[in-house]
Amino acid sequence: MTRLLPFPILSCGLLVLWLLLNQTISLGQFLIGCVLAFAGGLSLTTLQLPRERVRRPSAVLRLFALVTVDIIRSNIAVGRIILGLGRRQRTSGFVNIPLDLRNPYALAVLACIITSTPGTLWVSFDRQKGLLMIHVLDLIDEGEWIRTIKGRYEPHLLEIFE
Repeated sequence: MTRLLPFPILSCGLLVLWLLLNQTISLGQFLIGCVLAFAGGLSLTTLQLPRERVRRPSAVLRLFALVTVDIIRSNIAVGRIILGLGRRQRTSGFVNIPLDLRNPYALAVLACIITSTPGTLWVSFDRQKGLLMIHVLDLIDEGEWIRTIKGRYEPHLLEIFE
């Protein structure tokens, strides 16, 4: 079974996504979705992804809650900037953050978290030094960003993946 469908959860997710995007469950769309799900799962075998298991599912839920709150807060803050509320001078800039993370999946999740939070952007990661560079739209205190990434996200990701 794993030879035919090496990533069954991903294949099912692709099928569901296809059906949702087309907003129909007709036989034709279902068959096209099955072909795409099958091909998508098989194509991932060429990447030779390392197997990874989530160590603590409860940490995933805690991280999800933290990220949700942070994204809502960032949306409000960026909305205030765009609307011109709070007329102080805004300064954007780059912040270098030393990380203990080395797991590629944990780094990918952190990249998604940082990039999906309005006002921040993942710029680069130096694997040898473990140094992450992010861009912040409204940079007030670099130390606060380092504490946020190191204190809020990294411990949960280490708990989940390492």
